[in-house]
Amino acid sequence: MSRPAQNCRELRDSRGFIVVAVLWMLAALATLALIYLTYVTNTAVTVAVNADRLQTDALINAGLELTAYRLSAQNEAVRPTSGTFNARVGAGRVSVTFRSEAARLDLNMAPKPMLAGLMTALGVSASDAPVYADRILAWRTSTEAGQDNPEDSFYRTLGAPYLPRHAPFPHSDELWLVRGIPAAVIERVLPFVTVFSNMRTVNLLDAAPQVLAALPGMTPETLQQVLRDRTDPKVDPRSLVTLAGSANATTDGSRAYRLTVVAEAPSHRRNSAEIVILLLEGSDEPYRVLSWHNAYDGSAGKPL
Repeated sequence: MSRPAQNCRELRDSRGFIVVAVLWMLAALATLALIYLTYVTNTAVTVAVNADRLQTDALINAGLELTAYRLSAQNEAVRPTSGTFNARVGAGRVSVTFRSEAARLDLNMAPKPMLAGLMTALGVSASDAPVYADRILAWRTSTEAGQDNPEDSFYRTLGAPYLPRHAPFPHSDELWLVRGIPAAVIERVLPFVTVFSNMRTVNLLDAAPQVLAALPGMTPETLQQVLRDRTDPKVDPRSLVTLAGSANATTDGSRAYRLTVVAEAPSHRRNSAEIVILLLEGSDEPYRVLSWHNAYDGSAGKPL
C-alpha cells in the first residue's frame, strides 16, 4: 500500500475513534444529567412532604390549643363533656372532636363487676369474664413487701419474664402485659378503657353502648331507653342516672379529655392525632398532655 493511502486510512481510523469517544462522553453526560434530575426531583418531593408535615403538625397543635382554650374558659359546672368543631387556621383547616375520659372505664378505678360486664358486652362468656377481671385487679392491686402472692406464682408458672406491677396501670396499653387474658379480648377491650378519668363512674351521655352495658344491673331494655333518652333534648340528663339505676352512672365529666384532631394543609395533605389532655386548675399552664398518638398517613380521623 502506498504511503499516501496508508496515511488516509490512519486518519479515518483516528476520526472514527474520536467520534466513538465523543459519543461515549455524551452518553456519560446524559446519564449524569439524568441522575442529577432524579436527585433534584426526589429532593423536591422530600422537601414538599416535610413542609406539608410541618404545616399539619402546626395545625394539629393549633387545634389542641383551641380546644384547651374553649374548655378551660368555661366553668367546670357547665363545661361540655363532648363536642366537635371546625376551624380555619391561616390557609389550613382543622377538625376537632373531644370527649371526656369519663366515657370510658378506668382500668385503675372500675370495680370487678364493671370490668367483667364490659367483657361480657364484648362477647366474652359469662364464666370467663370474671376470671379475666380478676387478672386486671391482681395486676393493679398492691401487696405488702415479702408477701407470697398467688398472682406472682401464676406468672412464674407461665414462664413470664416479669411479675404483675401491683400498682396502677400507667397506660391502658399495659393491659397487653396482663397474663391469662386472650389477646383477642384485650384488643376488643382497649377502645373502651382508660387510665386517665380517675373515676369509678361512667358518663351516661357520652359512653359507648358497650360501656353502658357494663353498668351493674343494666338490662338490654334499660340500655335502649338510655340511648334513646340521651339524644332527646327534652329529657333532663339527670333523669338518666335514675333510669340507669347504678351507683356507677353519672352525667359528670372528667377533667381529662380525649381529642381527635384532623388537620388539612393548603396542599390538601391531611394528618391526624389522638391526644389526651388534663385540664389544670390554679396552674400557670391551662392543661397537660397525657398521651399523644400521631397518624401521619392521613388515614385516621373523620373528613373535614
